[in-house]
Amino acid sequence: MSGRDPKLVPPTLSDALRQLSNREDRGFVFVRPDGTERFCSFRELGVEAERRAADLHARGLVKGDRLAIAVPDPDEFVLSFLGAVMGGIVPVPISPQLSFKNIEGYHDTVAHIANASGASLLLTTATTRQYVDPIAARAPKLRGIVTVDELGKEDHGKVDVAVDPTDLAFLQFTSGSTSRPKGVMVSHRNLAWNSESFMIHGLAKDSSFDKGVTWLPLFHDMGLIGFVVGTIFTDIPVVFLPTASFVRNPRIWLDKIHQHRGTITYAPNFAYALVAKRLKDKDVADLDLSCLRRAGCGAEPIQAKTLRDFAAKLAPAKFDSKAFLPSYGMAEATLAITFVPHSTGVRTDVIEKKSLEAGDAKPASSIEAAEADPSMLLADVQELVNCGKPFPEHALAIVDEAGNRLGDRRVGQIVTRGPSVSAGYYEEPELTADAFKKGPDGETWLYTGDLGYTVGGEVFICGRLKDMIIVRGRNFYPNDLEWVVSELPSVRRGNVVAFSVDVSGPEGAGEQLVIAAEAFQADAEALKQTIAQAIVSNFSLTTHEVVIVPQGTLPRTSSGKPQRRKTRQLYLDGTLGRARAVQGKDGQPGDAGASA
Repeated sequence: MSGRDPKLVPPTLSDALRQLSNREDRGFVFVRPDGTERFCSFRELGVEAERRAADLHARGLVKGDRLAIAVPDPDEFVLSFLGAVMGGIVPVPISPQLSFKNIEGYHDTVAHIANASGASLLLTTATTRQYVDPIAARAPKLRGIVTVDELGKEDHGKVDVAVDPTDLAFLQFTSGSTSRPKGVMVSHRNLAWNSESFMIHGLAKDSSFDKGVTWLPLFHDMGLIGFVVGTIFTDIPVVFLPTASFVRNPRIWLDKIHQHRGTITYAPNFAYALVAKRLKDKDVADLDLSCLRRAGCGAEPIQAKTLRDFAAKLAPAKFDSKAFLPSYGMAEATLAITFVPHSTGVRTDVIEKKSLEAGDAKPASSIEAAEADPSMLLADVQELVNCGKPFPEHALAIVDEAGNRLGDRRVGQIVTRGPSVSAGYYEEPELTADAFKKGPDGETWLYTGDLGYTVGGEVFICGRLKDMIIVRGRNFYPNDLEWVVSELPSVRRGNVVAFSVDVSGPEGAGEQLVIAAEAFQADAEALKQTIAQAIVSNFSLTTHEVVIVPQGTLPRTSSGKPQRRKTRQLYLDGTLGRARAVQGKDGQPGDAGASA
């Protein structure tokens, strides 16, 4: 593996922040919930980070200790995260809680992360402390809980801590689809390599004019590494919006791009769908998005139709669809694994659905007809989005169950290697050995657990290996089934989970499909029939059972992804809520009573 050019990015995040110490005219803008803005220059970020580092050391923390951070305010989170890094302390970002809803589950997750990381302190805010205080009794190694406004009450000078590229920079606990998150060990070397990869080779950043705009949660890798770490390494200013502000009013994302002339943004598929669905023509009339040259999409399955709908909705605002930049990545590879070439927009592969079920990705015999007839895309063929190639000095391959490399258009597990790939999971040797192991060429590869195929070195993602639904020898990917159901007018988009269960019957035992969905319709029984028929029409697959659940009850990860395995377990345990009726479209509550 050849070395990285140190002229492109500094070797550590600490070095990167120090190199920006004279930047008083550029930095981060934090938009508060009330719409006011706080500007922190890169110089100010460095000064405040050094101050917080000294305070943490004064509290007894030393290089290598872990600091759990459950802070909802973007500015306080960033300053505290950087403070830990500057002091050689390992930050452990945790999703903050803003209400007592599902508080027991939250306590379980935070206690697990605190114990698994061996965190010495937990940092939060005065308003969110009430949600984490009970954790102290369940985390023996935790010395205390501190709020951000307690930091820096006294002048502790400056700490001088040597940080090496091989040092652990932070622990990224994967939200996962189970209740046991794993701590990915991300080194400064990983951060430097991945930042160079996606900011320079992927986005082709230009520090003379580029500016990021994001609402992504900062306790997750896309928001944290994509818009805090990567931009500090490459001297790019960013505007940060509260995630909750975007969820309440998606237009604020576009307003800030327009106002600040943002050139780079990123979001999961659902965010583009939310904008296309909620914005009216009048909302777009006074927007100018001609400045936006990179609109990345990743973190969850990408639907070409979603991006096309977004582009059509925002065309009057001068949004250029060539700005779309589909990508693929995961926390175990720091963040990004593949990008499409910039300025090429959304490129897709239209394949025969039956061939994909058999493990091949055979091109549809009439791609033009399929693309011209959207109904055909659902019934006979499938459209997958091209997620591009790996970065320089990184590699990607598709392998079968025995670890043998597969050729183009053969579906298998995606494996990757390179300097962005982490060393594994913190103090989880068995899980690390499971995911990081010898690959096709004898080198250590990250076995992603994702299924996909390549065409000319470019990757197309099919789904998760462990979530695969196999019915009578046919392979079905949950995200495909879920998307079809989500498109039904009475179903809450994105609030669908598909999984399989072993069912014994007259013809013997076998895997059968179950669909769980949240919906906007009073007659739950009628909706079950509609969903079952949609699955038959699109996949020639019979559904064993459709469960309509009360709104807001499907388990999700902290990043909003469906927890399929947890939903399946609730179903098997008989504890998955079932709605007799659900809230109507007019917003009037129906009989939302649930029974196990």
